[in-house]
Amino acid sequence: MLQTKALQLDTICFHCGEALPATPLLNDDKKFCCAGCVGVYSILHEHNLTDYYAYNDVPGQTHKPKGLNFDYLNEPEIAAGLVDYQDDKITIITLYIPAIHCSSCIWLLETLHKINPAITESRVDFLKKQVYITFDNQELSLKHLVETLVNIGYEPLISLQDVVKSQQTQTTDRSLITKIAVAGFCFGNTMLLYFPEYFGLSSFEQDFKTFFGWLNLAFAFPVVFYSGRDYFTGAWLNLKNGVLNLDFPLALGIAVMFIRSIVEVATNSGPGWVDTLCGLIFFLLVGKWMQQRTYHHLSFERDYRSYFPVAVTILEDGLERPIPLDQLRKGHRILIRSNEIIPADAILLKGDAKVDFSFVTGESKPVQKVLGEIVYAGGRQLGAAIELEVVKAVSQSHLTKLWNNETFRIEKDTIMTFSATASKYFSIVLLAIAFGSGLYWMFHGDATKAIASFSAVLIIACPCALALASPFTLAAVLSIFDKNKFYLKNTAVIEQLARIDTFVFDKTGTISNPERAGFTFQGNITAEQAQLVSDLARNSGHPLSRELVKWLNLPQHYTVNNYREMVGRGLSGRIMQHEVKIGNAAFTGITLEKPIPGSTVHVVIDQQYLGYYLFTQQWRDGLKALTVSLRKGANLHLLSGDQDHDRMELMTIFTDGNQMQFKQSPQQKLDYIKALQEQGQKVLMFGDGLNDAGALKQSDLGIAVTDNINNFTPGCEAILDGASFSKVPAFIQQAKDAVKVIHMSFAISLIYNIVGLSFAVQGLLSPLMAAILMPASTATIISFTSITARLYARKNKLL
Repeated sequence: MLQTKALQLDTICFHCGEALPATPLLNDDKKFCCAGCVGVYSILHEHNLTDYYAYNDVPGQTHKPKGLNFDYLNEPEIAAGLVDYQDDKITIITLYIPAIHCSSCIWLLETLHKINPAITESRVDFLKKQVYITFDNQELSLKHLVETLVNIGYEPLISLQDVVKSQQTQTTDRSLITKIAVAGFCFGNTMLLYFPEYFGLSSFEQDFKTFFGWLNLAFAFPVVFYSGRDYFTGAWLNLKNGVLNLDFPLALGIAVMFIRSIVEVATNSGPGWVDTLCGLIFFLLVGKWMQQRTYHHLSFERDYRSYFPVAVTILEDGLERPIPLDQLRKGHRILIRSNEIIPADAILLKGDAKVDFSFVTGESKPVQKVLGEIVYAGGRQLGAAIELEVVKAVSQSHLTKLWNNETFRIEKDTIMTFSATASKYFSIVLLAIAFGSGLYWMFHGDATKAIASFSAVLIIACPCALALASPFTLAAVLSIFDKNKFYLKNTAVIEQLARIDTFVFDKTGTISNPERAGFTFQGNITAEQAQLVSDLARNSGHPLSRELVKWLNLPQHYTVNNYREMVGRGLSGRIMQHEVKIGNAAFTGITLEKPIPGSTVHVVIDQQYLGYYLFTQQWRDGLKALTVSLRKGANLHLLSGDQDHDRMELMTIFTDGNQMQFKQSPQQKLDYIKALQEQGQKVLMFGDGLNDAGALKQSDLGIAVTDNINNFTPGCEAILDGASFSKVPAFIQQAKDAVKVIHMSFAISLIYNIVGLSFAVQGLLSPLMAAILMPASTATIISFTSITARLYARKNKLL
């Protein structure tokens, strides 16, 4: 039975849930905000897929046609670089779709075969926002597949980095998972085989004792020589380099347990320690997996290819032809449409170029270019289509050289974690106690007890709990951060975060919110006149016009006649017998006594100048409270490639004018960070675009702030969703609390070791006692770290 949703309010779009205009569009007695949403609904209705609306009230997203051009997907060379598999019949491709956000999305994308039977299978990975599609390439082209997705509101994001994704993809360590499986299987079986030994054997069962012993040894061989071999190789390599870490006592404990088990079973003098051995390696490997785990749905090693398009349109003999970006050469004439990226340094030949270079320079104000001027790669054209002639290949462009600059390719010093520091002293103390107890009994003439005590110390003091304290604590914190949209490259970043004493912020896109713009009107304007401005600006796709319409927040009321737009200059039209003009001073025909800093929209209605809207930056929510909190225990700095017109306003936030630097080039940002580090400061850098890449790399810890975690972010140690920017003090406190938890865990594990050592030095440690103490200490550490880390998270309001 067909299910449909019933909206209680008659003021929102049936498809996307956005507010309806004054005159909404109707289809099947349902109201829509735009033709795009009507189109999506019509497609779904035509293919009996309106169950899409049953799972969520407003599952769709606003779908305004963008006039996208996917002709380049018809080029075999480009398509071959994007697909995962292709033969004469089928093609398999993975597409990243940012619009995936709810269960309705999953349902629709996994029923694509109903829209086009040539699509044989589609599966959605919700966390990665990816869809894996298998289709018949004889019946459906890649271009038409992508257009089908666009038509139903799920536009794939295709970038140049997708072509080289095989070089960027991080693969799960399958061998580690296999080793865990082998160790877990053998651990479970040896525990069962040891139960009769621990709980007693009746006289007629004694014949099985030897058999069980040898069977346990058989289970020990794959665990030691396959699952546990990395600890031996790690210990050997570190010893060759003069380094003592936890691998050494772990390898020593494993070797001693294995050798002693062989001796006891072979001489029939005891049951051996195989269950403890297998359990030790199993828990260690689980901890190692937790420690190595990263969030594969994010890429921390980004480069310019994830920002550039797959193809570019060239002009030959007056005809347009898409070619792969790597085939773009000097002398090619290229066509760059509105909102497209300029992929190579080129000379402007035709059109009005108004280019947004904020990605490269950090300057938020668009740059106007004149004919014959060089336009550098990385800029985004904001106006109408322009034609340029390439003067440098992509690999030689200003942008690529900036990215590949050697000063931006700095290898950071590996931080010395608490676990690594403690393991060095633990190994020394462990060996001293083992040799001391062995020599004590040797001097007392009891060689048997000397060997027993020496080996028992190495067994019971094997630092399993110590090795698990850090990974389980940090993995719990990593999970907490992930839920709060703070994504770390690995667990070691948490300890580094706790040590930071200096914070450096970029301005544009980092502390400012690119999704929110503010305007102030200088002059006099009535509510009716503001309505005329809103209705006129609604017709333009210019970013400033869109932001003005959003800020005015007025529903469409009047129809605009004689609409005219001069790209980059202004708009004009006739509305209800009124002549309305908005734009820059030259377009509106006014003369300014002095230039006005910032972006302005002047308003003239019926030849009367009313004043101007001044565009102002909007800072991220909670910025003031964030800086106040961080300033209590750290130094704050601001580095911006932008002009200093916001200096006075930012003085109320950063207080120290000497620690705010404007008009900074990427190299100057890097040098500033380096100077702070030379003063002994531990520096954390918050940035976003390519202009921050060098500073992020140079800093002790680089965090990329972005409002879309899957968009371009430069190489860094962490990615912070802009929505969680105000939580930075809580994240830092949680990192410091995590270090406290690790210290407490070490103390708990040492208590277990002291108890066990009191028996071991006397040569009284039995396999049963070891089988109880080691799992008990492991279970205690895992429980304590997980629970305590979450309690601290509640205290810090992260859960």
